[in-house]
Amino acid sequence: MKRWITLPIFLIATVALGGIVGASTPPGEWYDNLAKPVFNPPDWVFAPVWTVLYAMVAFAGWRSWDRAKSSVPTKTWFIQFAVNLTWSPVFFGLQMMGLALIIIILMIALTAAFVKTSWRLDRLAALLMVPYLAWISFAAVLNATLWVMN
Repeated sequence: MKRWITLPIFLIATVALGGIVGASTPPGEWYDNLAKPVFNPPDWVFAPVWTVLYAMVAFAGWRSWDRAKSSVPTKTWFIQFAVNLTWSPVFFGLQMMGLALIIIILMIALTAAFVKTSWRLDRLAALLMVPYLAWISFAAVLNATLWVMN
């Protein structure tokens, strides 16, 4: 029973931190005025997608934490999440698309490392990160395209 206490902590902390960072660095007028590729999703898509993804990321992180707190997957999960929280302030806040691209590529590498190192230990935790990996890979392509176009 005690182990289940940390699940809501992971869920609330992950979704809340992601939401706080997103809300504190909204796209704004700068982003609205950028030339965008045809595959750029409408703005309303991002909040619900990120909410679902953050919940999945939280559950994966909790499973990793619950199994082995100081394992490579758990440490990788925390590092990738910390890096994730820097992207929006760099892209939207500082308007530094090149640096944001480096950050998101690092996010992809760390997330792929989490999936790889988790696969044998906890396949569900690894699989929970795959949609997030796909989304941030798409976001990296979008980030790079916006940088080139602007």
